[in-house]
Amino acid sequence: MIFPYNHKYPSITDLRRKAKKTIPKFAFDYLEGGCNEELNLSRNENDFDDIFLKPRYLQQTEDIDMSTEIFGIKYQAPFGISPIGLQGLIWPNASEILAKAAAQNGIPYTLSTVSTASLERISEVSEGTAWFQLYHPTEDKLRDDILKRLKYAQYPVLVVLVDVPSFGLRYREIKSGLSLPPKLNISNILQALLRPSWGIKTLQHGIPSFATLKPYMEKRMNLSQLGEFMNHTFTGKVTLDKLKVIREKWKGPLVLKGITTEEDMDDAIRLGADGVIISNHGGRQLDAGESSVNSLIRLAANPLYKGKLKIMLDGGIRSGVDLARAHAVGTDFSFMGRPFMYGVGALGNFGGHHTINMFKAQLYQIMQQVSISKPTDFPRRRLNTQEY
Repeated sequence: MIFPYNHKYPSITDLRRKAKKTIPKFAFDYLEGGCNEELNLSRNENDFDDIFLKPRYLQQTEDIDMSTEIFGIKYQAPFGISPIGLQGLIWPNASEILAKAAAQNGIPYTLSTVSTASLERISEVSEGTAWFQLYHPTEDKLRDDILKRLKYAQYPVLVVLVDVPSFGLRYREIKSGLSLPPKLNISNILQALLRPSWGIKTLQHGIPSFATLKPYMEKRMNLSQLGEFMNHTFTGKVTLDKLKVIREKWKGPLVLKGITTEEDMDDAIRLGADGVIISNHGGRQLDAGESSVNSLIRLAANPLYKGKLKIMLDGGIRSGVDLARAHAVGTDFSFMGRPFMYGVGALGNFGGHHTINMFKAQLYQIMQQVSISKPTDFPRRRLNTQEY
């Protein structure tokens, strides 16, 4: 099977190297940074290295089929695109580029509440296939209005983010002025001037803003007022009581993102959630936490959760090999954020298609190598190193 992509960039490492040359430093740091000393950011990637697969070379297998069904929807591959805030700041029009590419290649794109395209626009360009991640507002009226808009736009899946009771201390963002309230400084301006293609495209598409939230914001807010609005609108814990209200109002599939413990998993099942995304917010919230994949290994192995809801993973995946490892230890579906932003930063409008097909090609090759025909077979190919 052929998956067309630019062979000059066969890996995420290649895309990242190119993207770093096209995206201004302050925006690239926002994309890449973790919280505090960025230890959990590193663990997210490095802990995949401890998962091993075993091949079966002398066994006949059926034709490979990477398609995966989640919530009654059949996708062409077992992965999707994670939500990222301020996507249009990192690369102009990134939200639309990725949403279109995802729809055309049969995978889900997830729009963040704090991204730079409106939920209505993304529903249109994704042909109704995009998911939506909700930052739970402090005001019930705002929450209810967003849910109403999602229903009208016919979003198939609602993802509620639960792991931001406070904004993480991200030192790169503090230094660059991208923490709240954001600050435009001379260093950022100079960095933008050094990336002319980014600047030209920003002029073409306009200064990025929180498009979904525009109806709730006063016009012509300055940066200080914007910071106050964001802090006031999204500060506070997402409690089980708040989630119960959403469960009552939202009749479609409901997913909780940011689950890493048995206690929260138990609550998600009691709530009646249809799925969870095991995630530590890309290492951007709790530096003393464990990697997302290690949380997955522990929770997916618990027999109490088997068949109760879909268990998905977000965090640290950088190749088709990592996707295979994630399936081997129990994910039903996986999401990636930074890799796709490297893709659009490196290759612009073609970046989404390239990155999707690159991951498909890598995963397909691994399935050939270990002799399996579908992603759900990967657990049979996990090597238990404790046996040796």
